[in-house]
Amino acid sequence: MNSIKEVYKKIGFPRLIISLTLILFMVGAAALDISIAALLSDMLIRFGMNAIMVLAMVPTIQSGTGVNLNLALGVIFGLLGALISMEFGFSGWAGLGVSLGIAIPLAIIAGYLYGLLVNRIKGQEMTVGNYFGFSIVSVMCIFWLLLPFKNPAMVWAMGGTGLRVTLTMEETFGGLLNNFLAFEIGGVKIPTGLLLFFALCAFLVYLFGNTKTGTAMRVTGGGERFASSNGLHVNRYRILGVVISTVLAAVGIIIYSQAFGFLQLYTAPLYVAMPAAASILIGGASLKKATISHVIIGTFLFQSLLVVALPVINVVSDGSMAEIIRITVSNGIILYALTRKEASGA
Repeated sequence: MNSIKEVYKKIGFPRLIISLTLILFMVGAAALDISIAALLSDMLIRFGMNAIMVLAMVPTIQSGTGVNLNLALGVIFGLLGALISMEFGFSGWAGLGVSLGIAIPLAIIAGYLYGLLVNRIKGQEMTVGNYFGFSIVSVMCIFWLLLPFKNPAMVWAMGGTGLRVTLTMEETFGGLLNNFLAFEIGGVKIPTGLLLFFALCAFLVYLFGNTKTGTAMRVTGGGERFASSNGLHVNRYRILGVVISTVLAAVGIIIYSQAFGFLQLYTAPLYVAMPAAASILIGGASLKKATISHVIIGTFLFQSLLVVALPVINVVSDGSMAEIIRITVSNGIILYALTRKEASGA
C-alpha cells in the first residue's frame, strides 16, 4: 500500500489523469480502426516539433524569473532568421544553418535587453511578459508588411510587397530533420533527426546546468537573498536565464517550422507560450524548479493527447466536434496547469 502511495505521489494527479485519458483514447482509436501506427508516428513528430520551445522554459524558471510567457520574442527572431535564409534561396542543411546563424545572435541581443526589463519588474515577470509578447507580435504584424523581402514565393502576389501569412518551406529545408536518418518500426516512422536535435539541445542545457555558472543560476532562482549573501550577482544570472530561453525559443520555432513544413507569421507567435508553459508544468515543474525530465514528460503527454483525441472525436462526431474538442482539450490542460497549486507557488 505504501509503495502504491509513493508511486502515486511521484507521478502526481494531473499526469495520472492525463495518462489514463490518453490510454482511453488509444483504446477508442483501436476500436474505431484508426491506425495506431500513424498515431504513434504523429505523436513522435509532434513531440520533436514542440520539445525545444518547452525546453526554453527551463532557464527562466531556474534563474528565478518564472515561466517565460514572452516566448514570442525569441520566436520572432527565429522566424526572421528563417525568412532571410529563404529570401536568399538557401535550402537543405545550408538553409537550416543560415537560419540558426542569423537567429541566434539576434535572440541573444533581444534576450539581453528583455532581461534588463525583467530585472526592473521583479514579482511581475509573467504578467508583464505576457503583455510584452502580445505587444511585440502586434508590432511585427506591421513590420512583416514593410520589410523589403522580394522573393516572389514569399510576398503577396498583388503588389509584390509584404510577406504572406503562411509560407511553404517545401523548396527550402522543410522536413529536413524529420527525414534525416528516419526509419520505420512496425509501421511507426521514427523522425530520428528531429529527436536527435532535441536531444542535442537538451544535452547542452544539461551540461550548462552542471557548470559553475549554471549552478549559480539555479541557486539564484532558489532564493535571491541566499544567493546575494553568498556573493552572487542575482540580476546577472536572471538576465542569463532570459537570454538562454530566448535563444532556445528562436531555435525551437525554426525546428518547429521545418517539421511543420510552413512558416506562420503575423499573429501565429501568440500561440506558442501557453502550450509550452502548460507542457512543462504538467510534466512536474513548478515556478521554482524545472528539469529536462519535466520537459520530456510534459511535452509527450500534452502533444500526444491532442494527437490521439482529435481523430477519435472526428470519427465519433462525423467531424462536427473536432475543432471544439481540440480547443477544449488544449485550453483545459493549459488552464489547469497554470492554476494548480504547485504551479502558482501557493
